[in-house]
Amino acid sequence: MSLRLENRPTNNQKKQEKQRDREMASAIVRSALRNVQLRRSPASSARTFSSSKGVDDAHESAKWEKITYAGITGCTIYACYVLSKGHAHFEEPPPYSYLHIRSKEFPWGPDGLFEVKHH
Repeated sequence: MSLRLENRPTNNQKKQEKQRDREMASAIVRSALRNVQLRRSPASSARTFSSSKGVDDAHESAKWEKITYAGITGCTIYACYVLSKGHAHFEEPPPYSYLHIRSKEFPWGPDGLFEVKHH
């Protein structure tokens, strides 16, 4: 008669198995309690949105539409006012020689693309 020792669980494995059983049992109990609580208070499980209860959505939508149009009108009037005012034009800066140093000519000619032509 030979005993097969490799199939027998060790004490440590038995402890781990008991611990898993306890965790599973506590998870089942927690789940059951949660279900009982949800059944007792159906209002708590109702989905809530950003608006509070009793607020008319059409009224809120109309309010924000008016606010939007007022904002657009105000911004347009302000932009027209700002752009209609004159602005200062400054004199041309003095032609400092060190500002336009050319060590080699451009492929399209002696002047830059956006400079006044001197030809």
